[in-house]
Formats: sequence, C-alpha cells, structure tokens
Amino acid sequence: MIILNIVNFLIAGFLGYLVGRFSDNYVNIWIGDPKWIPHHWITGLLIAIIGIFFFQNNLQIWIFSFGAGVFVSDLKDFLNLKFFASDGKTKENRKFWHID
Repeated sequence: MIILNIVNFLIAGFLGYLVGRFSDNYVNIWIGDPKWIPHHWITGLLIAIIGIFFFQNNLQIWIFSFGAGVFVSDLKDFLNLKFFASDGKTKENRKFWHID
C-alpha cells in the first residue's frame, strides 16, 4: 500500500508540474502576460495547503502533491519572491522542461 501511495504522489506531482509549466509558457502568453495576475507558485502553495488541511486519505495525497508540482514549476519566482509581475517571456525564449 505504501508503494502505491508513493507512486500516486509522484504521478500527481508530475501532473502538477506539467500544468504549471503549461500555464507559465502558454496560457500566460495567450492572455498577454498581464502584471496583475499572481504567479502560479502562489496557486500551487494554496492547493497544497488545501490538500493538507481539508482532505483525507488518498485524495489528500493527490491534491497536496499536485499543488507541490505546480509550486515547483515556478520555484525560481518563489525564491525571488515575485508575487505580481510580468515574466517577460515571448514565444521565442520560452522553455518548457525547466524550473522557472
């Protein structure tokens, strides 16, 4: 059972990372990279906190690890404490598979 929980944690975290990277590289550019939208590390942190405190059992693991994946996908902006700012990305200089 514990191995299944670890696999669930890794899958949900990876899915969260993919969603975070997609939103950072495609959705932000599609909506014009506005300065008033918070960075998605904030969303990931909120999802992880909600997963910890409001759910039980496997659903708690899935929600927490999904939020952690979204958070990690924008770790660089968290370390620089960017809350509301434009990333300044263009279609030419975006990279999908790195932590931004």
